[in-house]
Amino acid sequence: MNLNQITIPSLNVEKSVAFYKALGLRLIVDSIPTYVRFECPDGDATFSIHKVDALPRGNGISIYFEHDDLDQLVAALEQKGLVFDQLPEDKPWLWREAHLKDPDGNTLILYHAGANRKNPPWRVV
Repeated sequence: MNLNQITIPSLNVEKSVAFYKALGLRLIVDSIPTYVRFECPDGDATFSIHKVDALPRGNGISIYFEHDDLDQLVAALEQKGLVFDQLPEDKPWLWREAHLKDPDGNTLILYHAGANRKNPPWRVV
């Protein structure tokens, strides 16, 4: 697995964009006011922000792990006793995802996006 995508909630995506640009992240998907995605300046990781009406209580972070053979990985993890909230499913944003929670209730999203992670058809050029 490769950890390469983190999404955080925001009450004001525009304000967050200014902050993260100041940190040196490069905007690659602009769907303001609801969603943005950045490339990190080093490595291959991306970081995104989505609009919420209220910040979640407790842990509100979603952690993404990409795997080339998602269905096989999920089947293997189920054999080990892990329980999924959502089995692999194709999403409208061109990713295939499976969802589960860690012991503390944090959301983990195992997924495969391939080239669409950083180069979706709606990418900012």
